[in-house]
Amino acid sequence: MMQQIYPSPIHNYHYELNKDFHFAAAHYVPHKDAGVCQNVHGHTYFVNITIGGDALDDSGFLVNFQLLKSLIHKRFDHTLLNEDSGFSNKNAESFPTTEVVARTIYEIIAEALQKQPNNPVCLQVFVRETPTSYVVYRPKRRNKND
Repeated sequence: MMQQIYPSPIHNYHYELNKDFHFAAAHYVPHKDAGVCQNVHGHTYFVNITIGGDALDDSGFLVNFQLLKSLIHKRFDHTLLNEDSGFSNKNAESFPTTEVVARTIYEIIAEALQKQPNNPVCLQVFVRETPTSYVVYRPKRRNKND
């Protein structure tokens, strides 16, 4: 894993947790403007997830790192992203571009965190597709703590 400094979201939480991991996956972008990316090709995606919160769980964690990795790595590693239910080949909002991959990872993490009794919140998802290209997805702020 390459060392990386990620842009930090502004928040008022006591704790900020960051989890780095990577997965290998193939994809293609089914649109004429995607050029050679219309062809099936692969990447090693580097992902950073940032979680915020004020309370720890019964184990003393804001979120167990293993939960975050299991939600994403097990689902996407060594797959063709276009075949995953989180993506579609029918409209641009669901093509497996880096932007949509970042948003989809956010949605998966946010849904899982809603089940945690200590109420942690996903603040951002960083996805690096190549050494020179990455996307940061942050939800729009809903209140002063987000």
